[in-house]
Amino acid sequence: MAIADAIAAGTIPAEVALVLSDVENAGILAHARERKLPAQFIPPGKFRTKLDEAAEHAVVEALRAAKVDLVVLAGFMRVLKGEFLRAFEGRIVNVHPSLLPSFPGLAAWQQALDHGVKVTGCTVHFVDAGVDSGAIIGQQTVPVLDHDTPESLHQRIHAAEHELYPKCVAAIARGEISVVGRRVIWKK
Repeated sequence: MAIADAIAAGTIPAEVALVLSDVENAGILAHARERKLPAQFIPPGKFRTKLDEAAEHAVVEALRAAKVDLVVLAGFMRVLKGEFLRAFEGRIVNVHPSLLPSFPGLAAWQQALDHGVKVTGCTVHFVDAGVDSGAIIGQQTVPVLDHDTPESLHQRIHAAEHELYPKCVAAIARGEISVVGRRVIWKK
């Protein structure tokens, strides 16, 4: 919703073409419908960590039908493969709750606490076939406090994501970044 808010405020020169979820009762679908944004549930299929072939095809077709230029993932907990990556190559971004390449995968805030780091944060990155391994667009730090619980740290990281993600999506929409190898260069 931070992306939709930034679009509505004119901060991101774009529009939300479609909100998709692989969770039928996802709050994001309800929020999108409240705002009169097109929203759709597509069942993920039989796998827990990826879309099955039919689901992947349905998602790609829905995005193509909506004429999507950039796929912005949030809370999408499946690894993208094959057809999806080919259909939107270089046009899929994700936000992750750590300073990648540290702590990829699930529960990154818990990994940070378990590891005893003093600083963590969030990363916006392009999506590739790996797990949280794509070129890094932007990062924002969050201190790990001595009294932090997994919940308190996760909340502060989530707040940082709501600041960083719209900035990165806006830069992409304005054509202010380019990718050279694994480096994302911001034009000033």
